[in-house]
Amino acid sequence: QVHLVESGGGLVQAGGSLRLSCAASGRTFSSYAMGWFRQAPGKEREFVAVISWNGGPTYYTDSVKGRFTISRDNAKNTVYLQMNSLKPEDTAVYYCAAAPQLTSNPVAYDYWGQGTQVTVSS
Repeated sequence: QVHLVESGGGLVQAGGSLRLSCAASGRTFSSYAMGWFRQAPGKEREFVAVISWNGGPTYYTDSVKGRFTISRDNAKNTVYLQMNSLKPEDTAVYYCAAAPQLTSNPVAYDYWGQGTQVTVSS
């Protein structure tokens, strides 16, 4: 069992930065791939980034490549999403999630956080 709690969201101007954190409880955190997803009003939840269990391979959706960076600290049971050069279209509720394998498919994720709101003003 893994319990996930996101933090770090907020209101930022376009071009600004935010760092999201996702704190996990449970001794099996380090065995899971961790992903970030987002959902904007009226849209489906979409994949943003994923990192392997050991912090090795990472993958990003095309729209955030070069702007967002996913990382993890297994000693702290935390995964991060550094978001730079934010755009109004990045506005959404951001969720972290845990999956047994490296994937962008939300159906494969076993555990989800409650989400944190990110709003980017123009």
